[in-house]
Amino acid sequence: MIAKLISRAAAAIGVLALATGAAAAKVTIAIGGAGCLCYLPTVLAEQLGEYKKVGLDIELINFKGGSQALTAVIGGSADVVSGYYDHCVNLAAKNQNLQAFVVYDRYPGLVLGVSPRHATEINGVKDLAGKKVGVSAPGSSTDFFLKYLLAKNGMSADSAAVIGIGLDATAVAAMEQGTVDAAVMLDPTPTLLNAKFPPLKVLSDTRTQDDTLSVFGGEYPGGALYSRGDWIAKHEKETAGLATAILATLKWIHSHTPEDIMAKMPADLVGPDKALYLAALKNTIPMYSTTGRIDPKGADAVLAVFSQSSPDVAKAKIDLSKTYTNKFVDQAALSLSGMQ
Repeated sequence: MIAKLISRAAAAIGVLALATGAAAAKVTIAIGGAGCLCYLPTVLAEQLGEYKKVGLDIELINFKGGSQALTAVIGGSADVVSGYYDHCVNLAAKNQNLQAFVVYDRYPGLVLGVSPRHATEINGVKDLAGKKVGVSAPGSSTDFFLKYLLAKNGMSADSAAVIGIGLDATAVAAMEQGTVDAAVMLDPTPTLLNAKFPPLKVLSDTRTQDDTLSVFGGEYPGGALYSRGDWIAKHEKETAGLATAILATLKWIHSHTPEDIMAKMPADLVGPDKALYLAALKNTIPMYSTTGRIDPKGADAVLAVFSQSSPDVAKAKIDLSKTYTNKFVDQAALSLSGMQ
């Protein structure tokens, strides 16, 4: 018991040392679409002041999709990606070392829906052959998901034409106007569309555990904070601080009502229709992690998905243990329990 208390105190002191430093450490986080509820914990942590509590001065930069956020970090114009863990696995096949250190989505939350203008033409994934399908951006997790579903249905990756439509208002417009036949979306977009065109025809939905298990055969980690392995090695205090801030935010989410959460979010992200945003938030909350940890079985599921849809990943001998670490979030759990 004494040893356990000492370890908790040491973890807490480590975070406090960062928080009480002479100057806050500056960290730039590239988000793959701040309006997407899948990334809400990253934004909410800022709204709650969790980054400041651990001595971090955070700059959030918004991008249209996870692939663009990833490009910013690889190019050095941002430090950390708030995006989907699967990029770490995909890039490992190309000998690029990216490592996730806290996951905030235990389910991916991806929804493949049909444009209301094309609902009579499309009744299943196989009907997408020769169709235009919207994704947040080519090369993003929405694109990977589409290619996986195509492969799962015995179709080639290029069976459908991929169109980048973003994740928020631009995605809604593309679906409403029928400029795409279908799209892979993330809340609040599918909830907004379902309110306007009930019922929205959905071909695949991974916002809940049951749907995720039916699609992937296991839990599938979604949104996470990740960065280049060399950046993490040189910025362990900052990485620990980020993990602590996100874990504290996840705990706050699961101890507050959807109304409390919405009240903390920036007005421009909530939008004018609060009732619809709240409905989307209620759909999303179950997918937020309670621990911040990446389950090794979930990482295995990601590798299995990519091995099926990407020849490069299938051929590569990927060491999954290098694509994520629970070290920092485990330290964060100790520090937070020690501060209670």
